[in-house]
Amino acid sequence: MVVTGMDTSLVLHSVYVLAFGLSAVVCFAIVPKARSVVDADSRRGLIWLLLLCGGWAAAHVGFLLAPFRELQVAFYVLGLVSGFAAIGAWIYFCSAYTGRTYHRRSGFRLGALALFLAVVALKVSNPIHGLYFSASPATEPFAHLAVQHGTLHWLAMGLAYALASVGYFMLLERFLTVGQDTRPLIALVGLTGLPLLADLAGLLSPRLIDMTYEPVGVAAFAVGVLYLYLEEFQAVQLAGGQDEPVLVLDPDGTIREYNRAARTLFPTLAGAIGDDPANAVPALSHAMLGEMLLTVERDDGPVHYHVTETPISAGDVPLGSVLSLEDVTAAEESRRALERQTERLDRFASVVAHDLRNPLNVAEGHLELAQDRIDAGRSSAEVSDEPAGAADGSLAEHLEAAAEALERMEALIDDLLTLARQGQDIDEVETVAIGDLATDCWTTVESQDASLTVQSNPTVDADPDRVRQLLENLFRNAIEHGGDDVTITVGALASVDGFFVEDDGPGIPEEDREEVFEAGMTTNPDGTGFGLAIVSEIVDAHGWSIALTAANDGGARFEIRT
Repeated sequence: MVVTGMDTSLVLHSVYVLAFGLSAVVCFAIVPKARSVVDADSRRGLIWLLLLCGGWAAAHVGFLLAPFRELQVAFYVLGLVSGFAAIGAWIYFCSAYTGRTYHRRSGFRLGALALFLAVVALKVSNPIHGLYFSASPATEPFAHLAVQHGTLHWLAMGLAYALASVGYFMLLERFLTVGQDTRPLIALVGLTGLPLLADLAGLLSPRLIDMTYEPVGVAAFAVGVLYLYLEEFQAVQLAGGQDEPVLVLDPDGTIREYNRAARTLFPTLAGAIGDDPANAVPALSHAMLGEMLLTVERDDGPVHYHVTETPISAGDVPLGSVLSLEDVTAAEESRRALERQTERLDRFASVVAHDLRNPLNVAEGHLELAQDRIDAGRSSAEVSDEPAGAADGSLAEHLEAAAEALERMEALIDDLLTLARQGQDIDEVETVAIGDLATDCWTTVESQDASLTVQSNPTVDADPDRVRQLLENLFRNAIEHGGDDVTITVGALASVDGFFVEDDGPGIPEEDREEVFEAGMTTNPDGTGFGLAIVSEIVDAHGWSIALTAANDGGARFEIRT
């Protein structure tokens, strides 16, 4: 059988009609499937993209099958208008899918509409100015109306591809922000740009018609997204659309996707697609059991996240859930600071109600007794020759006891004020050398025969005045409980950042170690019980931690971890 040139051209013509006709049918037919896209704006943009590209492909079929020139030109112009409108739908879809707001801004919408109308006006007015295209019959590769494009066409084409490239960039950026292998999705998006090669071939070779083949690429992209990778496509959108850490879970609770912020926060997520999030990130297990606050320790300090799990579905069909982590560090630190302040106020109220009331009652009692002695002395002086000052000895004892009670009240008030000030948040810090500061503090402490040994000189970022108060209180505590000849040692912690203060005194029993930092706790009848409470407040204000253990020789060892 001999295939003639006419047979070849007829076959090629049929291939063109079939390709564009099938693209139109596919675009129109999968519109109902596109309605399953969860995000409303992305769904709207995709549906309009399918409708316009379907109309674009149908216009190509009309152009190829129209029986006379005027109708061919009409279909060609209709294809030009549909194709340029499809660019707007593409940008709308890309903006919505990537979580941007360009498609919602009235300024962008009005600008896009004005641009569209201006370009359409140039297209449809081509018979008047002839600057957009001209047409003449051609026989290669088959009989058709060959279009010669003018300057305005190339300007509009350049604008269209520039706008389309913006959409490609937005999608590519989104795909690169998630943990899943998005190469299939990138390949699908690439299908929409692949027809550009056919466009160039049609321009340079007589074997292809010089026309736009883009509807074929859009149809292939839509089929791939909606029928092969819809779940991945939506998971990427949900995960990549957030700046905060996000994990997308399947209906069975396993990890489907996560974004770059989540991967940075939890490095163990790498390769965890399909795993249980509690296994991949153990810290999440408590949050997923109802503890909505998750604290993650980082080099620059703890970060607090509020964990929210939001179910997602398409109609009545569950698609899984989105686990989002919102950084609430500032609010949580403020809440904890307020909680600490409330606790301090409660302690102050307790001290005022109890510790201050006792010496106040003592002072009042002795003053009443002193007044009674004075009154009794005056009465005796009126009826006898006994000197009025005969009872001065007892009077002096009462006044001395009252004065001692007042002095204790003053000491309590001073310590209360110190406790309140040291517990306040710290605004500015500087580098402090603990060994040097300890040596300087030692000169202000009544050390008797006690001695200080500086084992090393670690540095910390701290408020130097508060650290001075901390060291002085620890020194006084050691001398008070360890004796006048106690030896105190200061140095750096071995395995973690921080420093220690220890002594060679009798130490503190293990069962009492948790209580020593409580306000009012003291074994010294002359003490106020606020010395170590002040130390604890200073440590908390810096965001450090303190632990009381036993020194190697049995004394007390305070470890401050910074």
